[in-house]
Amino acid sequence: MNSTVHLSRTNPDHLDFRKLIALLDENLEENNGVEAQAFFRQFNKTDEIKHVIIAYMEGVAIGCGSIKQYDPASMELKRMFVHPEFRNTGIASQILVHLEHWAKDMGYERCILETSDKQKEAVILYQKRGYHIIPNYGQYKNVAGSICMEKKLKNLSSAV
Repeated sequence: MNSTVHLSRTNPDHLDFRKLIALLDENLEENNGVEAQAFFRQFNKTDEIKHVIIAYMEGVAIGCGSIKQYDPASMELKRMFVHPEFRNTGIASQILVHLEHWAKDMGYERCILETSDKQKEAVILYQKRGYHIIPNYGQYKNVAGSICMEKKLKNLSSAV
């Protein structure tokens, strides 16, 4: 991949973000099943999300991620997605790093997330980026197949 990826900060109302999360939801339905996704859809609404990153290549939106406040010390990663044609190219890591720095710059101490045990590539990505598995939190406490993870932000370098 020779083209440069440009990351843009925006909000959840951005049309490109809406298009990407529609693709994400289709992808999750395929991987997790329609029934499971119907349950998780209630936790994936964008009404509380204020911070969105969209990755562009040659003007085309190819990936996204967002963060929303979970508690005064924690941002929760939500709606991470890279178009299948662009996976395994480092774009997800770029989005993730940018979101982590954004959270740290706003004074948050950690990022948390939930993913499915069927999202093996996602779990590997998060572990490579320093996340570790924690007990399931909040609405995911008794959900079979949920994997919750956390990363402390205090040791992030200051540059993105």
